[in-house]
Amino acid sequence: MSQINTKLLERFSNDFAQLLETKYDYNVVVKVGNQNFNLHSLVLYQRSSFFRKELSTATKKNNIIEITLIDTSVEAFKVLIKYIYTGTIAFEEAEPSSIFDLLVPSSKLGFQDNNNFKTLQTFCTDILAKHPNLVFDSDDFSSVQENALITLLKRDDLQIEESKIWDKIIQWGKNDENFLALKTTLDKCIPLIRYFQIPARDIGIKVKPYHKILGSNLWDDIITKIMVPDVSVSSAILPARKKIPVQLPVREAHFVNPSSVINDEHFAEISSVIVAHRYMIGSRDGFTREAFHRLCDNVPGTVVVTKVNNTNEILGGYNPLVWNKQGKYFATTDSFIFSLKTQNLPDSILSRIINTRSAIGCYSDFGPILGGAFYVHNDKKIWLYQHSDSIYEKRLRSDNYSLLIDEFEVFQVLKN
Repeated sequence: MSQINTKLLERFSNDFAQLLETKYDYNVVVKVGNQNFNLHSLVLYQRSSFFRKELSTATKKNNIIEITLIDTSVEAFKVLIKYIYTGTIAFEEAEPSSIFDLLVPSSKLGFQDNNNFKTLQTFCTDILAKHPNLVFDSDDFSSVQENALITLLKRDDLQIEESKIWDKIIQWGKNDENFLALKTTLDKCIPLIRYFQIPARDIGIKVKPYHKILGSNLWDDIITKIMVPDVSVSSAILPARKKIPVQLPVREAHFVNPSSVINDEHFAEISSVIVAHRYMIGSRDGFTREAFHRLCDNVPGTVVVTKVNNTNEILGGYNPLVWNKQGKYFATTDSFIFSLKTQNLPDSILSRIINTRSAIGCYSDFGPILGGAFYVHNDKKIWLYQHSDSIYEKRLRSDNYSLLIDEFEVFQVLKN
């Protein structure tokens, strides 16, 4: 595919990402758990056979179609709906257990490019097979869907001791001491445990208390094999899971620049961070202190970007902490401000904090304050820049000045 076509597709993806964010002219409300998603029927109809069927039979209330999606977590749906709108997946935005939960709902939603999405499903299970603690040790493991759990248990390369798998499966299925109920709950999981690969001591301590759910034949065969290892038994003996070096699989990253201010080269310039999600756009959300704190407070790790009127300057800064309205400065050694290279400015400048005790200012009467050197102080599009050698190591511009800005964006970021 030519570079021009690739850029065009990226822009289309970016446009649809903004449509998803702004919810402009939405006509569908999808209820997932306790959260509502305001969406667009044309996108859903074209991209998902599940939604196409739902939309064809749904009735409108006040020109809005309501669809309830069950057996899907909110976090998983956030990832999937972004895929529907943009064709991209951001694993960084999903909790580890939500990546696991993608396996079932992704099939249910019936994506038009389903063959490509199977690659995603394989990627998910590859990660989780090699890093099973992401799921098995998560706080919400008990809410993992059965079909997704079975998919993982079938893996020969699941990198976890069989006795721990048994412990976790009992934890997942156990709601009381009723063995009949537990047997019913675990009916599809029980055959996938590799009992003959569990040490005899763990069989006696961990499996024996629940041996009734295995059935008499399987339990007898397990005991027989422990006592006489070379004897033949009628139960299927699954092979030991393969122990392999743990290494994350490689995937091609499809990068979509979500900014209307900075280009792909600028993203590369800010080499210590990766933009993950845009939280605020001044021209959309307003250039007010209230809008900034409402949308950006308590979001860890953010980049602020501004485009200065008439000068073609792009100025910004990085806050590794969170914004709030506590009325004080916070210390950090990791914040910095920057000026990005543009047509009229030959070089980019990255200036790190020196006065670390006053790196990040958080006040209700102000927008973001970066070391007192770069901040917004009212509800107009006026930003103040004032350099001090005791605050930042490098000067971004030749003079201290109040700057009129054309645009203001805030992104959450993830460190490399």
